[in-house]
Amino acid sequence: MKRLLILGAGTGGTIMANKMRKALAREDWDITIVDQHKTHYYQPGFLFIPFGMYGKKDVIKPKSDFFPVGVNVIYSKIDKIEPDDNSVLLEGGVVLNYDYLIIATGTRTAPEEVDGLKGDLWYKNIFDFYTIEGALALADYFKTWKGGKLVINIAELPFKCPVAPLEFAFFADAFFTERGMRDKVDITYVTPLPGAFTKPRATKMLGELLVQKNITIIPDFNIMEVDNENKKIVDYGGTEVEFDCLVSIPTNMGDPMIERSGMGDDLGFVPTDKHTLQSKRAENIFVIGDAADVPTSKAGSVVHFEADILEENLLCAIENRPFTGHFDGHANCYIETGYGKGTLIDFNYDTEPLPGSFPFPGLGPFGLLKVSRMNHYGKLIFRWIYWHILLKGKEMPIDSEMQMAGKKL
Repeated sequence: MKRLLILGAGTGGTIMANKMRKALAREDWDITIVDQHKTHYYQPGFLFIPFGMYGKKDVIKPKSDFFPVGVNVIYSKIDKIEPDDNSVLLEGGVVLNYDYLIIATGTRTAPEEVDGLKGDLWYKNIFDFYTIEGALALADYFKTWKGGKLVINIAELPFKCPVAPLEFAFFADAFFTERGMRDKVDITYVTPLPGAFTKPRATKMLGELLVQKNITIIPDFNIMEVDNENKKIVDYGGTEVEFDCLVSIPTNMGDPMIERSGMGDDLGFVPTDKHTLQSKRAENIFVIGDAADVPTSKAGSVVHFEADILEENLLCAIENRPFTGHFDGHANCYIETGYGKGTLIDFNYDTEPLPGSFPFPGLGPFGLLKVSRMNHYGKLIFRWIYWHILLKGKEMPIDSEMQMAGKKL
């Protein structure tokens, strides 16, 4: 009996458990998935919570609902990986051996990495919305907030869902407008990037939206500290931005277990071949999703596209064949722009977001780099797709490789 071990039962690990259980014969392969938590969070939904659009019940389900029959599930903290011994040590001394290993341990917020961020004002005037606790605390705060300087700050790259801070800014504009207090709220978007986004065409479009919505953008801001006493953030060049409410996207880091295993970069992400998704540390280890250091978005759509490639290449490795799967960095993101509308971007390692229609040329129904009500509906529909199709590893009518059909150069 051969053994496939999956570390992490978030989006990537759950999809791979479903895909590989179908692909590998039960009489030949034992599949085990390990995670310390029993609750699955629909993380894109955290964005909606501070504005009263979702509640906690809308974004959580038991992880056990999504594991296929025939997969062993272990709820435990992971101590470290021993790649030279093909083994994983769990908390308490339990040892799991493997023939092939999939690392799907994701990323986590690390507010402690910025001096003063997790200080006296944490969850009083300073919040994140990348955790369920932060999103709920911010929702309570906004219920009674009278207005002032709202600052949205990205601490460091990379971070999960690169468009989410922009969506938060757009939602905030609409939220406070609808409450009749937009004139009392000054919104500032502070980023280490030179513009609103990483790709030129999308940056231009999203930057123009910020201007239209009277949201100030401060680029090239590399935060050094948060001054809790004087309510301001300071960058290494000495620039200061005052706030009454600070919404932070803290430093994102890999699972601490990766560092203990000696398998990560400076932020704890696993060096990974960006096309094959094979670990650069060992041939029988593969990496999916946010845990990898591949140069594309840390987002759910990327995990979905990677999963098809990983399944193909893992089967190639098992059957001692050359890899036939090639991940092109495909990412696809709905971007909420407020007032029941949204836009959509589709890109990969080499091609920036372009206008056009998606996923079907000429038909759409979604417009790329276009603000429309249909794109907003696409974002809302995705939650159902996530729970019922994506997590279970089912086929979707979207190619893993980015298609140029329907796009306008």
